[in-house]
Amino acid sequence: MAIKKIVFLTGDYAEDYETMVPFQMLQMVGHNVHAVCPDKQAGEKVITAIHDFEGQQTYSEKPGHFFVLNASFADIHPAEYDALVLAGGRAPEYLRLNKKVIDLVKHFAQADKPIAAICHGIQILTAADVVRGKKLTAYPAVEPEVTMAGGTYVSVNVYEAVTDGNLVTAPAWPAHPQWMAAFLKVLGTQIVP
Repeated sequence: MAIKKIVFLTGDYAEDYETMVPFQMLQMVGHNVHAVCPDKQAGEKVITAIHDFEGQQTYSEKPGHFFVLNASFADIHPAEYDALVLAGGRAPEYLRLNKKVIDLVKHFAQADKPIAAICHGIQILTAADVVRGKKLTAYPAVEPEVTMAGGTYVSVNVYEAVTDGNLVTAPAWPAHPQWMAAFLKVLGTQIVP
């Protein structure tokens, strides 16, 4: 397996599980993963939020863990990376307003490099105008944005993921097994027992 160099974009109030689990899992299988947030340096922390499905009309939110970034956003040169991961939660609401984030996403999309996005992370993709003609899923409240950005929203069970070319998306953290398995396949990662 060729080790991939991956940019993992997160931020304050990104969903805890959608940050911690995929970041650790991608490292566990041997990839070099750089977790970054605009305007923050390696060693700084972001606070996460735990989103849960408890029967209300939308998810509940509780304070999550502090997540330590292991790289500085300002030092990221997208041409040096093989793939991009976008965490969900509330962070994408403000991350999508950052021109450098949009430029980063456009690089990966235009170069046809693998991109994995989950939940509200898809809001960054729609803001970057890179979902046109693509089939993808997201947290259901993001469906109008996907449609307005020219993508085809696919309604799936919360445990499922959708792959279209090098784009792998999922609605929320319960989809981690399918989402990460699909992303590893797109990356060409093989896990041999």
